[in-house]
Amino acid sequence: MGYIADREQFSDFIDKLKEDYEIWAPKKFKGGGRFSDTDAVRYAVIESPDEIELNEKSAYSWKEAVLPPSETLFYFAENHAGETEGPAKKKLVFLRSCDLAAVKRMDQIYMKNGDPDYYYERRRKDMAFALIGCSESCENGFCVSMQSNMADNYDFSVDLVDGHYRLDCKKEAWDELLKMAGAASADVVPQRVTENKVKVNIPEDLSYKVGMSSMWDQYDSRCINCGRCNLVCPTCTCFTMQDVFYDDNGKVGERRRVQASCMVDGYTDVAGGGSYRQKNGQRMRFKTLHKVLDFRERFGYQMCVGCGRCDDICPEYISFSNIINHLEDGMKEVRGND
Repeated sequence: MGYIADREQFSDFIDKLKEDYEIWAPKKFKGGGRFSDTDAVRYAVIESPDEIELNEKSAYSWKEAVLPPSETLFYFAENHAGETEGPAKKKLVFLRSCDLAAVKRMDQIYMKNGDPDYYYERRRKDMAFALIGCSESCENGFCVSMQSNMADNYDFSVDLVDGHYRLDCKKEAWDELLKMAGAASADVVPQRVTENKVKVNIPEDLSYKVGMSSMWDQYDSRCINCGRCNLVCPTCTCFTMQDVFYDDNGKVGERRRVQASCMVDGYTDVAGGGSYRQKNGQRMRFKTLHKVLDFRERFGYQMCVGCGRCDDICPEYISFSNIINHLEDGMKEVRGND
């Protein structure tokens, strides 16, 4: 059902949800930006609905709510090991349609790609999602091209219009909370983007042959392999393991799962001293084809959701959407070589 609520009514609704849920939402951090005197919008636990940033896109994605940058899996001592406790409360996450599409991609990798990942599943199973409507396209976003601009798998949606909150609620129990808060019934449809300034075209005949194109060579010098594009991406799922020892004899410590990046040095190191994709262009090729080719061939839909965060964060101004649009030229080059 649809509702219109003022600030006080929406606040009462959120306060009721906080009794059962830890609420994660994009939040503005004053002075927390990458440059002097700039702010940053990133995900954090919020205490008041006034903290929820409903206008600006977050610099980092929602995935930190379910995949912490560093997560302790278990502790060990000389004679025993102990598993860490799961989340104390359920989580409600506010996100946009592209990030809600990314939830499907994360679930595919961690829960449907073989046996479910235990640590992901125990965080994911009690999560609910609130869709933040998009009244206009964000900078660098190309969600329309990736068909991630429209989402319906939310528990409720929220749009702030003329100082009032417009909500479309799909949970019957939460309908009652909104009625108790005094929200008025109304016909509500979440705002959604129908056109982006940035558009991408993935060639219909895209194949792994494009990996032989010279288009990747430019990134040997342009890319500095910082890995920021992976860390802000809502669909990058890679991690590494770290054992941290509390004493010199190595008998007491913990094992951590830490987010990793296919763009950084050391990612492809293997036993015996081997290391693959040492050139940055090779790494860019691997990342790109995983996002728009490999994942689709395995699961039937594209991995990239077109949020544009990789373009936003890159210190070298490398545009991922531009790379995608050059794949057609890359295919023409390799066809000519044949």
